[in-house]
Amino acid sequence: MVKNYSLGLSTKGFCHVLNITGQVRDYVVESGVSAGVVTLFVMGSTAGITTLEYEPGCVKDFEELFNKLAPPTLDYHHEQTWHDGNGFSHVRASLLKPSLVVPLEVGKLKLGTWQQIVVVDFDNHQRSREVAVQVMGE
Repeated sequence: MVKNYSLGLSTKGFCHVLNITGQVRDYVVESGVSAGVVTLFVMGSTAGITTLEYEPGCVKDFEELFNKLAPPTLDYHHEQTWHDGNGFSHVRASLLKPSLVVPLEVGKLKLGTWQQIVVVDFDNHQRSREVAVQVMGE
């Protein structure tokens, strides 16, 4: 069985981290799938998806890491094409990646005790984001 859902998000940009674990759990329950996987895909080239412990210190550490890896103050070649100031956003998103797969067992996400699913918007302004959620299994 395959069930498809779409999750709409409003983001602030600049490494805005949103915890979507609750919404994904709701889709799993609604799907009726008890064993399988959930595939998540955030649309757009300036956002990514991963898991982390969603608490203020970890979120701040995450933001600081990306500020070191791809600072917004560098001169990115992307700017020569579009002049939109978000070259750093594209580099960050490519490092994080746009998709995630989480196993399902007994109708529940197989996440660690402190592990949550998060979407990270790296763009340089607010955006409306869409995450495709596909629940597959039996």
